[in-house]
This record gives sequence, C-alpha cells and structure tokens, in this order.
Amino acid sequence: MEDAYIGQAQDAALGREFLTWLWFKSEEKNGMFPGPDNLDFALYVEQRVSVQGGEGESLETATVSGRMSELREARLGLTTGKKVSRALLRLERDAEAWQVTVKAEDFSLSGFKTPKVETKPEEGDDPDALFLERIFLLEKALGFLDHVFAGFVRLRLSPQWAEECAAIRVWLAKS
Repeated sequence: MEDAYIGQAQDAALGREFLTWLWFKSEEKNGMFPGPDNLDFALYVEQRVSVQGGEGESLETATVSGRMSELREARLGLTTGKKVSRALLRLERDAEAWQVTVKAEDFSLSGFKTPKVETKPEEGDDPDALFLERIFLLEKALGFLDHVFAGFVRLRLSPQWAEECAAIRVWLAKS
C-alpha cells in the first residue's frame, strides 16, 4: 500500500514539473512546438491554472482564471516554489484547435474539446464517419501532447536540465 502512495507522489511531482515547464516553454517559444510529424503546432497555457506547493496539512493551492488573463497570481505562486498542478491547454494546427485541462497528479484529461466536426451527414456517408472523425481528432491532439511530454522527459533526464531550470528562474524573475 505504501509503495502505491509513493508512486502516486512521484507521478504528481513529475506532472507538476511537466506542466510548469510546459507553461515556460509555451511562452519562451511563443507557443510553437515541433510535432511528431516535424510540422509545428501551437500549444498555449491559458485562462485557468492551478498552482500547488507544500505537503500534507501545509499544502496550498491557488487557482487563477480569467479570459485573456496573464495569470499573474499563478506566476507569483511559481516564484514562491509552487508548481502547476492543473492547466487548461490550447493546441492549434492550421485551422484546427483543441482545448483540454490536464491534471498533474495523474495526467488525467478533462473537458476535451476538439475542432468542430460537420454534424449533418450527407446522403450515402458512412454512419460511423462522425464518430471516427472525432476519434481521429482526439488521437491527433494526444499525439501532440505525447510528443511534447517525451521531449520533456528526455530533457529532464539529461545534464541540460540544470540549464533549463536556470532559464525557468529567469522567466519567473521577469514575471
């Protein structure tokens, strides 16, 4: 039982580091990331972010939301050692856009919105086409997230991680 709890704590710590790094990278790169197919896509942290710090009874969480918000209070939380525990992400490629909330604790996704799919089937269309198109769009966005996460893990395990942490501290100091 104790081992399962330790594993969950490690997953949550990795998830918080990932979401914090993702916010930093999305601003540093103006949202642009290379995709798994070597074509760029945009990824932004926007409108709603929760930051968390401390442990046990001293655990503190701050959630900040607002349309077109700069999320200043969440940034302030980062400067005090908190890390992102939940974030609303927006992914874009060409004319397509997705929104999803990612929870750091268990990497769960909620509120997944895909690009609009034409809901009026033409005569003779496959009746499963709408469902299959939605699944394709979900898989496409998940491919983007998987690709970015794999890049984060490679960086996190490399000697360059210390340099990245220094860059994050500089970014926070500017906030």
